[in-house]
Amino acid sequence: MKASDQEMLLYIDTPEQVELFLDDIAGVREIALDTEGASFHRFIDRIYLLQITTRERSAIIDPIPIGAPARFGKILEDPAVEVVFHDADYDLRLLHQDYGWHANNIFDTRIAAQLLGIKSFGLAALLEQFFNVKLDKKHQRADWSLRPLTQGMLEYAAQDTRHLLDLRDELRVRLEKLGRLDWAREEFDRLEGTKWEPDDGSQTFLRIKGARDLTRRELALLRELVPWRDSVAREIDRATFRVMGNEVLLDIARTAPRNVQQLATLKGMPRGILDRGGAAILSAVQRGMEVAEEHLPRFPRAAKWEREDDFEERVSKLKAVRDASATRLSLDPGVLCSRERLEAIVRKRPERVKDLEDVPGLRRWQIAEMGEEFVEALRA
Repeated sequence: MKASDQEMLLYIDTPEQVELFLDDIAGVREIALDTEGASFHRFIDRIYLLQITTRERSAIIDPIPIGAPARFGKILEDPAVEVVFHDADYDLRLLHQDYGWHANNIFDTRIAAQLLGIKSFGLAALLEQFFNVKLDKKHQRADWSLRPLTQGMLEYAAQDTRHLLDLRDELRVRLEKLGRLDWAREEFDRLEGTKWEPDDGSQTFLRIKGARDLTRRELALLRELVPWRDSVAREIDRATFRVMGNEVLLDIARTAPRNVQQLATLKGMPRGILDRGGAAILSAVQRGMEVAEEHLPRFPRAAKWEREDDFEERVSKLKAVRDASATRLSLDPGVLCSRERLEAIVRKRPERVKDLEDVPGLRRWQIAEMGEEFVEALRA
């Protein structure tokens, strides 16, 4: 184990060191956790570091040389152990993807801060506000898949959990004082089981920003180009935008170049890709041009809800209730209740507060705070 000069940070990269550290933290009931991935650099993101802080110890576990530390997974999944994250969603997805782990007792400091009405709820802003700690952003875009890691990179990674338990304490006290701890617990419970759903990738091209502005023929070209770009990125394990940016793909789809010379005139076309993959790009363009009219792709039609003539008026009534409550509670209106949920309430046509329990996504705490006013507003 290599200890830094500050707070005896441990960098752990052997199975024996992991076992010793896990022996030391056995029996803890609170643990702060963060992960470092490399989505900015790699095609498929994965966990390259696990940063762990207890009340007494901090460590960074390097899973690259040692694999998944199975015993730590048991700690993480123990419902008696509270696992503290900041903005847990992506970490939870990576933990499930790589190791199959699910945390069962979560405290998310980002969500807690939002429920307190704190407008700057990024970790750096919160640590500066509560502890006058300024995070060093020097390695914000570092490639964590590279080895060896510098001491500076390890210190940067460690700072994400070093103060997290103290931050949790500060936020929890404030939630209790405002009577919002149950709100937070309901939100935290909804994080359990967070994971990526299976996706065959066939509709990825439709999710590219700007795709909706293309004609159906241009969409057919994009449908061929995106899998080509992704296959190259997968082969060299490089983030897709580092192979070719989305704007270049859209330009190719719009202009349908017929030869390498026309490809070369497009702004942002990587020269290396042009030299190695020009023929493959032109083949993708040709396949898109050959798609029969009746088989051209289109965006799926959004589900049509049967809207009464006064639908927008009824949503506006709920929005007025929501906005007044947001002012009263000193909360961002979107945090208090999104427009999507307001529309879902209108579609439900609740006649009683109890009917709101069946509205998808609506929380119990939202019903308790605004349910009666929502129902009264719709009756009016």
